[in-house]
Amino acid sequence: MGQSFQEMTKDILMHPEFLQLRDCPHHGGENSLYIHSVDTAKFAYRLARRFGLKEERVRALTRAALLHDFFGYDWQSEQHRRYMRRYSGWQRIRHMHAFIHGSHAAHRASRMFDLDQRQKDAIASHMFPLASWPRNSEAWLLTLADKVVASREVGETVGWHMKGWCRKIVPGRERHKQ
Repeated sequence: MGQSFQEMTKDILMHPEFLQLRDCPHHGGENSLYIHSVDTAKFAYRLARRFGLKEERVRALTRAALLHDFFGYDWQSEQHRRYMRRYSGWQRIRHMHAFIHGSHAAHRASRMFDLDQRQKDAIASHMFPLASWPRNSEAWLLTLADKVVASREVGETVGWHMKGWCRKIVPGRERHKQ
């Protein structure tokens, strides 16, 4: 048996800049970028084990998944809006967060953590088809893990909003529960 999830990731999970992701909202509701990243990494870890990847590739995928959204900027801020105003037309679309954050995360993560080229490629391409074509097994599994986790989070957020909406249009629901 190889390393546990916790053993593979503890240095990242305890890193002060990674811990800042707890304060970054992600996919609506009460979710944070930290929760999303950890959930994606845990799912990727399970996929890697299920597909029988070698131990070093399990570790590589798990760590890449943890860092896949480690882009380091608030894409909903006024500063980012000003950055986007520099571009128009097709260039503006190409510089939207969904298209660029993978490469930003790969660059930032590789400066702070020891990543191999396969990990950098996996992080950079995790937004396929909005990003480059995934070129290795880690990239494909990270892309899959991110899509599954993000879909669940968005679904939970829609449910959270629908509950609030239903309470507004169906007044007195609590009285009928008695």
